[in-house]
Amino acid sequence: MPAPSFSPKEIAEGRRLFAGEWRFVYAAGSVGSLPPQRGVEVAFAGRSNVGKSSLVNALTGRNGLARISHTPGRTQELNFFSVGDRWKLVDMPGYGYAAAAKTKVAAWTELIRAYLRGRANLGRVYVLVDARHGIKAPDEAVFDLLDEAAVSYQVVLTKADQVTGEALAQVLDTTAAALAKRKAAYPEVLATSARDRSGIVELRAAVAKLVAERG
Repeated sequence: MPAPSFSPKEIAEGRRLFAGEWRFVYAAGSVGSLPPQRGVEVAFAGRSNVGKSSLVNALTGRNGLARISHTPGRTQELNFFSVGDRWKLVDMPGYGYAAAAKTKVAAWTELIRAYLRGRANLGRVYVLVDARHGIKAPDEAVFDLLDEAAVSYQVVLTKADQVTGEALAQVLDTTAAALAKRKAAYPEVLATSARDRSGIVELRAAVAKLVAERG
């Protein structure tokens, strides 16, 4: 599958959208504590060890914005970040960490379900998948949830620098084929690396295009 292409104008729009002084604005640990729905929200979800915080930090250019922990499953709330009034970036709790207590997993699941079903201003969920491993059962469960809630989502491969070009092309094709069968999935798959910054400008452009369409 060829990589999605963006025009110089779209790349510039992506750079502008993420430029500025990012700030943490809200944390919701329960359904009742979700903030008012203002502006377009773009959420990032993924397994607990997929590198979600690193990618969020790379996108925003703020190394300390999202907490990076050596303990998978540390993020237990929906964290909202903003660079203005136009839109918010939402860092969702990691999923698929087997060592987490069942009660915690149940609480996270309830929170995520409520957020996905009741958030009219949610533009898209970017589901992060480790390029070294491809789609796993916990990812499939999240895809099911997103399809059920009729929430648009797009897969972003992380840690793409840690696989060969041939292996990356294969996982891109396999992932696109799996998503083609799903009703709420966006067909194009993006490949990124927070370490060498590959794919970051493309992901920024994709988010900018979405925010423009929804805003």
